[in-house]
Amino acid sequence: MVDRRAEVPAQRGDRRRGGAQRGLAGRCARLVASRPFEVAIVVLIMANGAVLGIETYPHTGTTASVLRGTEWMFRVVFVVEITIRVLAYGRRPQDFLRHGWNVFDLLVTVAIFVPGLHGDSAVLRFVRVARVLRLVRFSPGLRTIVTALWRSLPGVAAFLALAGVTLYVYGMAGWLIFGDRYPEQYGDIGRSLVTLFVLLSLETLPDLLEQGLEVSSWTLLYYVSFVMIAVNLLLNILIAVIVNSMEEARRLEMTEGLSPDYDSDGDGVPDEVDRIAISQRLDDLRTVVAELERELRIDREDAPGGGRRRP
Repeated sequence: MVDRRAEVPAQRGDRRRGGAQRGLAGRCARLVASRPFEVAIVVLIMANGAVLGIETYPHTGTTASVLRGTEWMFRVVFVVEITIRVLAYGRRPQDFLRHGWNVFDLLVTVAIFVPGLHGDSAVLRFVRVARVLRLVRFSPGLRTIVTALWRSLPGVAAFLALAGVTLYVYGMAGWLIFGDRYPEQYGDIGRSLVTLFVLLSLETLPDLLEQGLEVSSWTLLYYVSFVMIAVNLLLNILIAVIVNSMEEARRLEMTEGLSPDYDSDGDGVPDEVDRIAISQRLDDLRTVVAELERELRIDREDAPGGGRRRP
């Protein structure tokens, strides 16, 4: 027979340990979610950035010792912060790594302690400067912009391929037309591409038009078509790609709390896509409701319980 008297104390001990763990995780979660905690971390990151700027000036003696001590203080504080964030996940600390900003914070904090990064190396300075980028996670607006830029990378890659082909074709045409007359601008394909790339700013357009008209009046068609296609059309395509990514990032930010996991519903579709679809449907529903209100001449103030109908 099983000795219940021996089993009960063990179970009680397990419950105590589990309750203590849940209590610690709960306290850490409340601390991480609190506004004072975020403000304190933001202030420390800004102070760290200020210290990094001070280190760019010549300093010796006591000042150097104080700056080194301050740097170690920042290291300890940021390690404590990451530890609290991990403990906030309780018995599932691996979930900490499911969020991109947490991974970035962890890498920036841990990289300082890599054995090969000692002294005043360029890599160590770069890692320390990267801490300032952690301010992005505490600003919803900055997070939306960074998310939009990240999501626009596939579209930007396609744009760069199209822009590269366009520049190459116009570069070869420029070499054939102007190579003998203006070798400094179009002497080879490399110089042609550099000339056209600078032309994207339109600052050199008057000078190039003047040079082209000395060769032939038909060169005006070359430069006008390049400006219309490369400067106007392609750049507008790039802007459209980024704006579309900004809209998707905004939708994700608005619906972030609807499905926090990657595929919590098990439908094989990432929840990120689900949130975008939900947000789009909500926008469509708002549009339909607004149209119905206009058709029925119902004002929001005339809703049931909120006023009277207009005659």
